[in-house]
Amino acid sequence: MMKTPQSVTPRQAANMIQDGAVLLDIRPADEYRRRHISGAQLAPLDALPQAMPNAAGRKVIFHCRTGIRTTANAQRLAACVDGESYLLAGGLDAWQASGLPVIEDRRQPLDIMRQVQIVVGSLVILGVLLGTFVAPAFYGLSVLVGLGLLVAGITGFCGMARLLTWVNALFAPVAP
Repeated sequence: MMKTPQSVTPRQAANMIQDGAVLLDIRPADEYRRRHISGAQLAPLDALPQAMPNAAGRKVIFHCRTGIRTTANAQRLAACVDGESYLLAGGLDAWQASGLPVIEDRRQPLDIMRQVQIVVGSLVILGVLLGTFVAPAFYGLSVLVGLGLLVAGITGFCGMARLLTWVNALFAPVAP
């Protein structure tokens, strides 16, 4: 029989952590570096169960940004734990909205998908504006961006995300 993790509120989770529970952030490292719950350990979903820290004998609370990823992967997450496991309802956003401590480093880049959305949206708008006010051939820019999104959705390969990851690495802040 599969274990199903229970959902807990941010306040319940905070009390459980004070009593020794482990809080695991399943988001990718770039999202974690930008903003995370104070005391949360990084255990990226795509690296589990290998990235699972030792939590023997302790309750484990999983969280993501909004709770959607943890809910969608509840059975998989529970399978990584020998004992009791929980999901933080509403994730990091609900935790922060409850006034609980969050560490934020605005020097870190936005998560890659938000960067892709910003660049793609800007290119589509630029293509439409240039096509309207300069020359109709510029509508082709919006078409190319749309084709790029279509290919990314079908294949799982996003060239824009790869390019932005490379640019982020070039301009990453250097640790003191």
